[in-house]
Amino acid sequence: MSETMIQCRGVSKSYRKGSTVVTPLEALDLDVPKGEFLALMGPSGSGKTTLLNLLSGIDSPTAGSLVIAGSELAKLSQRDLTRWRAGHVGYIFQLYHLVPVLTAFENVELPLLLGTLSKKERRERVETALTLVGLEDRMHHTPGELSGGQEQRVAIARALVADPPLLVADEPTGDLDRDSATKILDLLRALTRDLGKTIVMVTHDPRAAAAADRTLHLEKGQLLEQS
Repeated sequence: MSETMIQCRGVSKSYRKGSTVVTPLEALDLDVPKGEFLALMGPSGSGKTTLLNLLSGIDSPTAGSLVIAGSELAKLSQRDLTRWRAGHVGYIFQLYHLVPVLTAFENVELPLLLGTLSKKERRERVETALTLVGLEDRMHHTPGELSGGQEQRVAIARALVADPPLLVADEPTGDLDRDSATKILDLLRALTRDLGKTIVMVTHDPRAAAAADRTLHLEKGQLLEQS
């Protein structure tokens, strides 16, 4: 039986918007085994990004239990949660969020600068991550000198550099042309197949979802369909 990476039980998230209480997720149950590539689909406002933020420890559920890689996130102090997040989750954004004045190498190195690694160890980690995404020959180029697909690969390398077991991706191909998107999806599949990474990807694109091992559909805060 596969080891479980993500276990959600009765997870809800509510917040106030003026005088209204908004509940993007309600009593959600979800199990994701280690090494799975999971796609989340659903209309805008269905709670997909909210769920990613909970899984990555950026946000906390209003109710329910969320256990990831054996840690129940609600039981961690803010300091321990920050440390846990740095070592366990890599976040891949649609719009890359690269620093324009830094090279690909420097952008990928950023998550390591607050840690205890030596300069030599950081360099080795960064070079390994950039080689994994096929950009070892572009590491000294700034984002303005890279294509959109290459920028996204830098963002993936940055998410990978601390060797987290879980990657969460919010529309990672949404800003790319079809050829670049296909290459990114092939790379994500390789990360699960060859490195055993668990990936949860939000997408609106059925072609992107087809690259995943499994697709779940969120609507009005509920998982309605599974394929």
